[in-house]
Amino acid sequence: QVQLVESGGGLVQAGGSLRLSCAASGRTFGKLMGWFRQAPGKEREFVAAISWNGTRSDYKDSVKGRFTISRDNAKNTVYLQMNSLKPEDTAVYYCAADSRLWGSLRTADFGSWGQGTQVTVSS
Repeated sequence: QVQLVESGGGLVQAGGSLRLSCAASGRTFGKLMGWFRQAPGKEREFVAAISWNGTRSDYKDSVKGRFTISRDNAKNTVYLQMNSLKPEDTAVYYCAADSRLWGSLRTADFGSWGQGTQVTVSS
């Protein structure tokens, strides 16, 4: 397991952009990384994931074309570029890691989690 700390959340208007960062205390090399989000009263849901070498990624359907996940293993950091934000994107965003090359992308499949960063999109 690694320690993960998210940053970059904030308040933006609909159509705006944010870039979230996830800093790991341990090496992210060889780990599957993902972003999840949870709105009040809702289940935590998958947003995006990226393989250890950045060659494979996957996204929740509603964010495809708007969000981009990337990673810099040398800096032990994962990013989520969020463009064209919508009010329904409002949630706490969590970074997650797991010791797999690739696999299922369910919440229960990730072993390490950050504390989350709040993203609020106003209309």
